[in-house]
Amino acid sequence: MSVPFAQLWNGSKMPMIGLGTFGSDKYSGADVAEAVLGAAEVGYRHFDCAAVYSNEAEVGRSLEQLIRGGIPREKLWVTSKLWNDKHAEADVIPAFERSLTDLRLDYLDLYLVHWPFPNFHAPKVDVTSRDPHAKPYIHEDFMRTWHQLEVLVDRGLVKNIGTSNVTITKLKQILRDADIKPGVNEMELHPHFQQPALFEYVVANGIVPVGYCPIGSPSRPERDRTPEDTVDMEDPVILEIAARRGLTPASVCIAWAVQRGQVPIPFSVKRHQYEESFKAAAGDLLSAEDMLAISKIDRNCRLIKGQVFLWEGAPGWEALWDE
Repeated sequence: MSVPFAQLWNGSKMPMIGLGTFGSDKYSGADVAEAVLGAAEVGYRHFDCAAVYSNEAEVGRSLEQLIRGGIPREKLWVTSKLWNDKHAEADVIPAFERSLTDLRLDYLDLYLVHWPFPNFHAPKVDVTSRDPHAKPYIHEDFMRTWHQLEVLVDRGLVKNIGTSNVTITKLKQILRDADIKPGVNEMELHPHFQQPALFEYVVANGIVPVGYCPIGSPSRPERDRTPEDTVDMEDPVILEIAARRGLTPASVCIAWAVQRGQVPIPFSVKRHQYEESFKAAAGDLLSAEDMLAISKIDRNCRLIKGQVFLWEGAPGWEALWDE
């Protein structure tokens, strides 16, 4: 099996499905590293990593094993991300170099600013935790961080750079002032949270949308769960399409994402699940009628609200998203 590619503005080709490596609080680095090896056997060539996941060293050993085993480096797509406490100009390049070393690579295909805020929180803190030094988005500060990513491109250490968790308001400013525009915007995207305005803005500006939580993130940490959250894979429309087409609800969500034109990055350590997702991305499994039906079930249900990034005086998590 093979999957289609998304072409970035500079001609780079990203596989239209990637394996996420955020193990949440439930899976060890060894579990995730084993999943990377298994996913490569299935056909995955795209792996979405981040320093804050605290497993890049383990994932790097798997990537090294894959390359030594015969998969050419240029056939792999590896993403990493700059964490919030490394936004200072002097910290960006050393943070990148640490990820590059941990991942045992000579270059990255994509490097993202994980969140547009420098607000730090300790791992596994309660959702009510607050950084006393947290502050709202300051565009001038962000651009100083961004220009360091541009230096990495100039040095040939990364082929593409991008944004993550930004809104239209922020992205407009970034596009105006960047010397190298983002190739990708990574954002939460699933049938119950389709973000049509942001999705259309990203695509209209030649940026590839990458979607996390593509099946509604059933394994997300307890701190990211709220009573009003809905469950994509229990939606009657998803269930009806799955039953009629002989698919699982998760496969329907993945197929919808790829056919819509976004790159899903599901995470699982279970082979039957990540293999199922890969198969869903490899073929046009949904009809135009199925796609239309799913477009009508958007509930604007954001699952990853980012409460721990709030600053003193912020009215609520909506402020993170310019709402």
